[in-house]
Amino acid sequence: MLPGATRTDALQAQMPADVAASIRNLTPLGRLGEPADIASVVAFLVSDDAAWITGQTIHASRGLF
Repeated sequence: MLPGATRTDALQAQMPADVAASIRNLTPLGRLGEPADIASVVAFLVSDDAAWITGQTIHASRGLF
């Protein structure tokens, strides 16, 4: 999985506010990801519903990539 910018303590500590704002502006949904957004993708990928998904890179980036 390839997560996009996700609002975590580490990201907030190292990314200047103006850079985070720029990323938000580039993202079609207009916000940084939340840890729960990434967790829901992971939950899907480990579920039986994703049993036929193999060898793929899943972009969880709100359209940024």
